[in-house]
Amino acid sequence: MTRVGFLYPGHSAQDDYQAFAERLGDGIELPVVHTLMREDAHRVDALLDVGGPDVLAEGADELARMDVDAAVWACTSGSFVFGRDGARDQVAGVRARAGVPASSTSFAFVHALRQLRVHDVAIAATYPDDVSAKFVEFLGAAGVNVLSLASHGVPTAAEVGVLDPGEVVDFVVSNDHSAAGAVLVPDTAMHSADLVDALESRLGKSVLTANQVSVWEGLRLAGATDTDKGPGSLFRSGTGPVDTDL
Repeated sequence: MTRVGFLYPGHSAQDDYQAFAERLGDGIELPVVHTLMREDAHRVDALLDVGGPDVLAEGADELARMDVDAAVWACTSGSFVFGRDGARDQVAGVRARAGVPASSTSFAFVHALRQLRVHDVAIAATYPDDVSAKFVEFLGAAGVNVLSLASHGVPTAAEVGVLDPGEVVDFVVSNDHSAAGAVLVPDTAMHSADLVDALESRLGKSVLTANQVSVWEGLRLAGATDTDKGPGSLFRSGTGPVDTDL
């Protein structure tokens, strides 16, 4: 049995992890620990609080009692707003408290792109413009070339969690870039387990969503290798070693 634990702020799309677990099949468990969200807002100040060391330490301590094989801070915006160094510090803190290999969704995007050998990307983000720009900066520091950025401007995670699947598909498809090797959809508040395959079929290229890369990253850290039942080209590519930032 492989158990990957996720630190997840609030309650918006946490059931997506169960959907991924069911897709991956027997032998995979993806338990979620809900971390404190004092304010649900896609604003930089609120996101800095969501990813604060006190919040993550409390959640990581709970994961330490759950016998997990790896831990992931599953909040893209709550990691990339800290910049590359600050996001590394977050992961180091979770690793120390949980006592297992750890990562975060922001680093998972970078590692997934390296796994797929994709350098040029389009981003379809649900965040406001200023928050989306922080993700572009984070990716740029890791050598990723962002060809286009679309911001949906949804103000809260709760609102993202109830977006109509058809609306999500239309938003992602309409914000592809012809030269991009992948489209990135960076919000763990968005349900995506049942959308990735349809999106890749429509676009003819890799689509990386926040919950998808979080699950893949956790399985990679835990040493799981049988992942081809997971959605999208990322899972079909396996979980072999990649050049990581951690």
